[in-house]
Amino acid sequence: MTPESNPPAARWHNPVPDDDLDGHTIEELTDYLEAGRTPPDPSIEGSAACRIALDALARLHDLTPDLIAADTAAEPQADDGWVRRILGDIALEARSGRRIPLAAPAPDADLVITEGAVRGLVRAAENAVPGVLVGRCRFDGDVTVHASPVRVLVDVSLRYGQPLHVATARLREEIAERLATHTALDVTGIDITVSDVRPLS
Repeated sequence: MTPESNPPAARWHNPVPDDDLDGHTIEELTDYLEAGRTPPDPSIEGSAACRIALDALARLHDLTPDLIAADTAAEPQADDGWVRRILGDIALEARSGRRIPLAAPAPDADLVITEGAVRGLVRAAENAVPGVLVGRCRFDGDVTVHASPVRVLVDVSLRYGQPLHVATARLREEIAERLATHTALDVTGIDITVSDVRPLS
């Protein structure tokens, strides 16, 4: 295989256009996070999409300090493919997306939550299950229609040695609780696929 057909991986691979996160890239948000979010950038802090991405990046960084440090040093032996896939998912899914209706207190009220915010809720559920990283999150069903049945499809990465059935069951419970608390979605099922098992750091 020639070098041209198998180029070295970039530090943070971003498969989406630069302006998908309100004009910011995952690379920029990573640098901003590593700088302690100082000086504050109003264009980032004022963007819901950027804040969702920053929260996900912060959790990723906390869970994978050794691998991220190796990646930063560009060590060729670091297997960071799963890290880059999750970063790509964060960039794709932090965008606002569709408007999901909420129960309104009055007939003329228009209350919604964005699809990106709901995906952020799902992704944040990983906080409750040590060693779990949520990758791609999708909704099977028409989330724009109130009370329409929806299945939640989630890909995750697990740390080696975790009992798979225990981790996925706990994550499923946490996702269900968050969606029931913060949305009006009629969730008929939560399908979790383990797409990566990470080695111990």
